[in-house]
Amino acid sequence: MRIRRWRRVYLAAEYAALFFGATTVYNAKLRGTPPIPVLLALALGANAYLRRSAGFDRAALWRPDALRPKAGPMAALAGASALGLTGAVAALRREHLFELPRRAPWLWAAVMVLYPVLSVYPQELIYRSFLFHRYAPVFGDGLGLVAASAAAFGYVHIVFGSWISVVLSGAGGWIFALRYLQTDSLFTASAEHAVYGMMVFTVGLGQYFYHGAANGRALPSR
Repeated sequence: MRIRRWRRVYLAAEYAALFFGATTVYNAKLRGTPPIPVLLALALGANAYLRRSAGFDRAALWRPDALRPKAGPMAALAGASALGLTGAVAALRREHLFELPRRAPWLWAAVMVLYPVLSVYPQELIYRSFLFHRYAPVFGDGLGLVAASAAAFGYVHIVFGSWISVVLSGAGGWIFALRYLQTDSLFTASAEHAVYGMMVFTVGLGQYFYHGAANGRALPSR
């Protein structure tokens, strides 16, 4: 019991250092630099760790058949979210409504294609599969783990320099983590994450999720 207790203390400290301490340092030293190279490197490390972990179900890294039973509720929630976000942008930042597809359609198309591959799946690998497997001894295997995942996922978005990105990402992190808990499918969580991310870049909130925004640079318009 003593070994188990100290193991939990160690893992809790590691969780805090990795997901909050390292993010704080990155934000202080490297804010405004492209995060994708770091994200991909961390995802490769997480993937290697998970594949070598005896207690990890490798099928969870994909498992596409889990999507179909959840497709209806996911679509309903995404539709309601799209209406809410579009209405909010129209009411509060009307000049930004559908800004990226209107002003830079080719860039918008590139984001729609590349974002799920270069950003979404690596993030889900780290903040869902790795975090769930590594830190379940600390947070349990239920909503505590979902909350830990959502908190870490929301906090990392401080690198974009806006409380809006943190709040929206924290809410999204809860949705994606809960979906992963329900399905044990990284494919399903990634699909839902991709839908919300593409929604954000489409309706006019992309400026809050662009690394250049932290240094006051707007998304390219032409």
